Amino acid sequence: MGGSTLRVLIVGAGIAGLATARALRLAGFRPRVVEQLPASAVPGAGIYLPGNAARALAALGLDNPVRPLGEVVTRQHFLDQRGRPLCEVDLLGLWDGVGACRALPRADLHRVLLTAAGGDVHHQTGVTGLDLGPRTVTVGFDDGSGAEFDLVVGADGRRSAVRSLAALGGAARPVGQIVYRSVVTGGPKITEWTGLLGRHSGFIAVPMGAGRLYCYADEAGDTVPDDPRARLAELFADYGDPVPEIIDAIDTVQVARTDEVELGRWSRGRVVLVGDAAHATSPTLSQGAAMAFEDAIVLADTLRHADDVETALETYESRRRPRTKWVLDRTRDRERTRDVPAALRDPLLRGRGGRIFAEHYRLLVDPI
Repeated sequence: MGGSTLRVLIVGAGIAGLATARALRLAGFRPRVVEQLPASAVPGAGIYLPGNAARALAALGLDNPVRPLGEVVTRQHFLDQRGRPLCEVDLLGLWDGVGACRALPRADLHRVLLTAAGGDVHHQTGVTGLDLGPRTVTVGFDDGSGAEFDLVVGADGRRSAVRSLAALGGAARPVGQIVYRSVVTGGPKITEWTGLLGRHSGFIAVPMGAGRLYCYADEAGDTVPDDPRARLAELFADYGDPVPEIIDAIDTVQVARTDEVELGRWSRGRVVLVGDAAHATSPTLSQGAAMAFEDAIVLADTLRHADDVETALETYESRRRPRTKWVLDRTRDRERTRDVPAALRDPLLRGRGGRIFAEHYRLLVDPI
């Protein structure tokens, strides 16, 4: 399919949208990207990228700019609530031949993707309407203007406006989980991914280099606290090392309610969804960015090789659904494991936990 002549609009300049713009440019297309937020709205906290995310970044030609950022993580240590060992996962062995796991500031990753997207990103531009014709989509913007495109890509996250406007699904479904994220400096020295598992809650710390830790915590619930730092201190007051010292060093905390997106279809006419807009899960497996990268690569590949847009979108969805469904199912599996009473769960994890947790990524080790 002729890349340069296809008029493509990508809605959303987060990880999914910028990765899609990069992949399409590499395939010969020239997409336009719009983002409702201002350019000054830089993402906070950190991000942990498993090995399949590293492989996808290499396919996007971005392994070199990402390599100096953050810190490579080679092992996961799982501890019980009191800080006693449960099991370990050898990340080097798990992702051998695929890519290195890495933790880095989310803002650093965003800057790399923004540069790679090619510069045609229009901030403070929201989409208010989609008129789906047989061969084109007429898009209405919030400044009152409109334009016609041959393809619209909804990369606007869990609360996707494109998903709603194209009648591809309703609101994301809450899963009964509250998540907390923070970047800590001056905390304890931690050299590997370290997670403490409680009942209906957990706390993870990952080194990002330069004395920084990316901290992620969650609890079962539906109510976002007014004071997330105070809630963290309360929730993890009886957790063992290194949690108390980390909480003492925390300054600011991002908090959000987690939800899922599970759809019967990802496209309608010339509108298609990628990333969290199509298949969001809770962050338990740290696969959000990896799945968005893979979506971008496969969508660009199908558009480049198909004779028409409709065939490309059908092929894209058929190739991507098995992996995203695997991530959703394994995410739910891991969350059920966390919520088993410690008296039953912890002996199991001490015996087979490393194999159980590594199995959650088995399908993702294979190429997309």
